[in-house]
Order: sequence, then structure tokens, then C-alpha cells
Amino acid sequence: MIDKETIDRIYNAASILDVVSDFVSLKKRGANYVGCCPFHNEKTPSFNVSPARNIYHCFGCGKGGNSVNFVMEHEQMSYVDALKYLAKKYNIEIKEKEFTPEEKERNDDRASMLILNDFAKKTFISNMFETEEGRAIGLKYFRERGFSDETIKAYELGYSLSDRKSFTELALKSGYQLKYLISDENTNIGTGLTIKHDDGYTFDRFSSRVMFPIHNLTGQVIGFGGRVLDARTKGVNVKYMNSPQSIIYDKSRSLYGIYQAKNSIVRSAKCYLVEGYTDVLSMHQSGIENVVSSNGTALTVEQIRLIRRFTENVTVLYDSDDAGIHAALRAIDLLLPEEMNVKVLLLPDGEDPDSFARNHSLTEIEAYIADNEKDCILFKASRLSKEVGSDPIKKAQMISDIVRTISIIPDSIKRSVYVKECAEMLNVEERVLHIEINKLLNRQLGQQYPKPEYQPQQPKPASQVVLNPDVAANARCRQYEDDLLKLLLNYGNDVLFTVAEGDKPSEDIMVAYYIDKELKDNGVVFRTPVSKQVYDIYFEAYNQGQKPDISMFINYHDADVSKYVIDLMAERHAISKIWEKLNTYVKPEIKQLKQVIDRDLNGYKLEIAKQVLDKISKEIALLEKEPDSDEKTQKWEALMAECSSYTVYKNNLSRFLDRVMC
Repeated sequence: MIDKETIDRIYNAASILDVVSDFVSLKKRGANYVGCCPFHNEKTPSFNVSPARNIYHCFGCGKGGNSVNFVMEHEQMSYVDALKYLAKKYNIEIKEKEFTPEEKERNDDRASMLILNDFAKKTFISNMFETEEGRAIGLKYFRERGFSDETIKAYELGYSLSDRKSFTELALKSGYQLKYLISDENTNIGTGLTIKHDDGYTFDRFSSRVMFPIHNLTGQVIGFGGRVLDARTKGVNVKYMNSPQSIIYDKSRSLYGIYQAKNSIVRSAKCYLVEGYTDVLSMHQSGIENVVSSNGTALTVEQIRLIRRFTENVTVLYDSDDAGIHAALRAIDLLLPEEMNVKVLLLPDGEDPDSFARNHSLTEIEAYIADNEKDCILFKASRLSKEVGSDPIKKAQMISDIVRTISIIPDSIKRSVYVKECAEMLNVEERVLHIEINKLLNRQLGQQYPKPEYQPQQPKPASQVVLNPDVAANARCRQYEDDLLKLLLNYGNDVLFTVAEGDKPSEDIMVAYYIDKELKDNGVVFRTPVSKQVYDIYFEAYNQGQKPDISMFINYHDADVSKYVIDLMAERHAISKIWEKLNTYVKPEIKQLKQVIDRDLNGYKLEIAKQVLDKISKEIALLEKEPDSDEKTQKWEALMAECSSYTVYKNNLSRFLDRVMC
């Protein structure tokens, strides 16, 4: 239905960097841009965008393509709908005929529901501005709340008429099918705009309510929130009503205002998290545009991960009453494990974000934020201290609560800083807090990393073995060197595991430190010249306190080094050819990082040990041809002892690798 010339114009106009940046926070790295993949959950960015090629590719999950593919995948759109979205973004006119009833029937469920929601949104807007009832009730309500026409338009607010069959009859008359109007709980198909009783009676779900459309990241309406007006709230149990769960709307995975706020969140590198629709509207109208809400429901991990696509910095801005404070404390415990930097802003008594934004200028709001925004842990400690007073039992419970919150912070440096701050605030010894935190950490790590899989007994020979650095590298050794360098360049600056012992501050062991120590302990050095050169460059920078990664090698002054690294990273997470040849199933590296590192380290050591044993065997064979003598006997005994030591070492490595491969 779209001609080839128009399609070509869309492809030519659509910049992959521009399109992806609408959904993912990207950082420049060399000639490309990187960010956390929107298609699978990850904390280490593996999602790459190449403006030169106009393509994207995720080295974690393998998804990639052009601008149209990205929109199709991200928004679950059809090819035609993705083209329409990009045409709208770049102001390219598309001429198409109206859908016939037969074509509507053929359209998939998701597309049909989005089309119906768009029709509903336009109907509710028309109701509010073009009917006497809408202007007298809906528009009057929004204006009395202080919302300007600009804000109303930006969030596409509307009104559902009081006639309980008004919208349903209009939608049916306009050709929309009843199966998309009602909601099927078994299939999650249907928008739920209409409710159908068992006797067949149908009526509008949102009659006599002001309407708040809920948008996805591309601006499509995926659901609605409807509010009963003040005159009708007496005796009404549910003031706000939301669209039911469906294949296009999952309230636990969506945020109100994210479409309007995403660009501002990226620009400011910060997101304000509030609870209600009107909180978002008032904050936005006051000039604080980087604000979203959790759709009036309890915050979820999926919503946090949606925010994290755009920023790691969140300020929780809930109501100042007891319910709001407890909601903020719960939000803190959800945000911290997702590696968010969390602050809490407590408003003056009796204020909520809506009223505070309406009653103050932007300058006053920004000044209040600067003066009163508190770090989340210190906020929690301060708040709980006031609640427990001088009761020793309650104080002990409070300290346990704060310790639990600190323990869920992934970064050990942050944990140590918080321990120091809280110890001073609560008048508790730091070592006591460290003991309790380490108990929790060990318990958490034990659940997250089962010992048989993640903490295998490292193979050690009967006597210390130093692998011979003079042994030449074979093809398998070179492959292990390549794999270990990939791991260093991708994850070297990441935490591999945490050591939490006694009353000592917990310590994070970085990937780079672990790999280097494991190799040095056995005297292993890379044998391929260019691999060794890259390894030495990496650790020269690392030992100087830098955080080396692939970006420092892309434009390196030595062309051989640069080309080697670029070729090496072309298939960043590809399974090693060695393990692929053995038909070994290797789990994703991000989730099984220590297992993969141990596999490559010990596989490399095993190959060298085999070569050393082969060399010893040849020396023994040559020695046996010599005439008997005391010197021959001494050499033979030394070689046999060395052979025995390396054999024990090789066998231990083999057993370890057999367990990894299972």
C-alpha cells in the first residue's frame, strides 16, 4: 500500500543513530555508539550502533538490522506500520487508501488494537473540546486544576461522555470490531474500552471520566487511565480506572509520561519518579519535563529497567504523607539492585508533587530540589531514626533494615561509603555493620552462584607448577588467547565476584585482576606476538589506574594492533571455535561470566601443559639413547618428577573442564 519511491525516501531519511536514540541512551565509543540493549536485560552495554553503516547490532542477544528493523522489533510493529512511524518522524507524506472491512479483518490483533486506541483517543479529545458536556465538565476540570491547553495537547487528554453506550456505539458504527473493544482475559486480546456482561449487554468502561492516554516510547496509545470527577467520587470505590492487561498494555512494564519525557531525561541525565498522572502533568507544566509516574501502581523492576535505558539517576518524589514515605522506601529497595543512583525528595507537609508544582515557580522548585534532595540511604536512616526514638529493640530492627538495603547495592565502593556514613549517623561501629552486610552478601551470593557451577575447586598440582614460557603457541593456544582478550576488552572493568569476609569491608574482584592473577600464578604469558602486545598494552594502562577498553585500541598508533583488535571484536560474543567444534553448549557469557573465564583460563593452561609434557617426553626419549651414567640417572629422575607433577596438573585441569562442559 506504500509505493517503492516513498519507501526509498523513508530508508534514505531514517538515521539509525537518530531512531535508536529515541529509545536507548547511547554513548560515543570510537566511530560507533554503545548502550544497554533494549531487547534483553543487561547491565554491561553490548548494543552497538554504527552511523557509518546505518545499522545496529547487539553482541549479547544477536539482534541487528536497519532503522525499519529496529522499530519493528522494538515496538512489535508490522513492516508497514514501521514505515509509517518513520515517515511521520521525518515528515514524509504517505498516500494510501482507506482500509476496507476485509482488510481490517486481516490486520493483526495488535495493530487493530493500536488503531482502535488511537480512534478512542481522538474521540475523547473531540468530546472534550467539541461537545457542550465535554467543555462544561472535562475541560473545566483540567483548567480548574491549572493545566494549560499546551499541556492538555501534549499529553492528549480527553473526556468520555456520560452516555454509557456513547463510545461503544460510535466505534461499532465506524467499523471497529467488538472483539477488540472488549477484553478477553484468556488471550489478552481486546482494549477493554467496552465492558460486556454475560447477558450480552455492552457499555463504556470509562463513561463520565476525564481521560489520560498512556503512551509507549513511540507515542502510540497502549492504554488509558480514567478519573471520576469530584462530583461523583462520593460513594465511588474506584476513583481511577485503568485499561485491563492486554497484548499491547502491561501496566507493570509501562510508565506514564515516558514518551513526553524521554528526550528531557537523556539531556538532563536524570529522571524524576512520581506516583500519579496529575503529578506528571503539573511537574511538566512547571518546566520539569524529565518526569514519569508508575501509572498509579506500585513501582516494578520492569519499569525501573525502562528508565535505565535513558539514565541511571533517579529522584523519587512521592507524597509527603506516611503512605508516600513508605512507598518511597519500597522504591529505594527496588531501584538500588538495578544499579540506579537514587535520591529522595521529601516535600513540605501537606504537599504532593502536583500541588507543589502548581504553587511554585520553576526557580523555586529547582532551588528546593537543590537544598532538600537527599541520598536514599541517608534519607532512610534519618527517617527510621525518627520513628524508633530511643527504643533499643526498634533501633536494632532499624539497623538490620538499613544493613539489608546497603547489602543489595551491587558496587562495593558505594557500600563502604554508606557503611561509614550510616555508622556515624547511627552511632554504630563500622565493623559491626560490615559483619552483618557480609553475612547477607554471602547468603545472596550462595543463592545466586551455586558452588558446583560458579565456584569450582581450582585445580592445583601436588607441587607448584610454572608453565614453560618457551613453548610455542599452537592454533588452540592462539584461540584461547583471542578469547581471553575478548573477555578483557568487554568485561575487564566489571565486577566478577565479591569477597565478603568477617568484619572486613567487602571487596569486589574485577575481571581484569582475576585473569591477570590466574595467569601470573602459573607463569603463563601469551605466546602470539600481537596477542601479547595487546595484553601488555592493556595491563600497562590498567596498572596505572586507567580503565582500558576497546576504544583505546581502535585508533591505536600501531596499525597491526588496531587491526587485530577490530578483527577480534567483529564477533564479540561468538562461541570459541574450540568449544563449538566439540559441540559444547555454552551459556550466554554475560550470565555465566566466571564460568566462561575459568573455562578459557584453564583450557589455555591445559594446552600449554600438554605441550610441556610432550616436550618432556621427547627429552626422556632422547635421554634413554644416551649411555648409562650417574648424570643420566639424575637427569632421568628430574624429568620423571617433572613429568609426574605436570601429569597431575593436567589431569586436574581435565577433570575441571569436564565439569564445565556438562
